[in-house]
Formats: sequence, C-alpha cells, structure tokens
Amino acid sequence: MLLKYIIFAIISTFFNILIQALSLFLYKGVFDLQIAILCGTGFGFLLKYFLDKKYVFYHTTDDIKKEGKTFGLYTLMGVFTTLIFWFTEMLFNFLIDYSWSKYLGAIIGLGIGYFIKYQLDKKYVFY
Repeated sequence: MLLKYIIFAIISTFFNILIQALSLFLYKGVFDLQIAILCGTGFGFLLKYFLDKKYVFYHTTDDIKKEGKTFGLYTLMGVFTTLIFWFTEMLFNFLIDYSWSKYLGAIIGLGIGYFIKYQLDKKYVFY
C-alpha cells in the first residue's frame, strides 16, 4: 500500500509541476506564480484523490452523501499539507534566484506534505 502511495505521489507531483509550468508559460503577469500553484494544486489534488481512493486504500462508497463526506475529510486533511507545499515552493522561489528553484521547493514541499497526508488519510479518511 505504501509503495503505491509513493508512486502515485510522484505521479501527482509530476503533473502538479507540469500544470504549473504550463500556467507560467501561458500567463506572465500579476500573481503568476500564485495562479500557477493553484492550478497545479487543483489538478494534482483531484488526481491524487482518485488514485488514493481507488488503488491505494480501495475505498468504495455506496451513495453520494458518503462520497461527499470522504472527499470532505480528504480535503480537510489536505489543507495543512498543502500549506506546507505552498510555503516551501514560495520560500525556495524567494531565497534562490534561479528559474528552477520554485520547482525544487515544490517537490520538497509536496514530499513532506504527502508523507504527513498518508498518515492522516490512513487514520482518518480511508480507515
């Protein structure tokens, strides 16, 4: 189970960074990094939820209300870990003056966040 989670975390991280890079390529302006981070986060979050639910925790729900509760708990657990990721990415972007530094910060922040999120999801979301 943990190995699948790690593989899916790597896949989600890849797509998060890809969507960010695409966003930054398409839009350069006010709050471009923040917009890119939000786009990457949204896509990566939905992808990771689907993969975790179906292939890591093998979680099924039989009605929309239970699905909503599961998704809500997953989202709640992701708020704190997402803040770790965002802070780390923006810190690297601020402290290291290279175009790739934000992505390094994103990878580190996502890695830390996913490690914590796995523990939370296993205990509180997909138990």
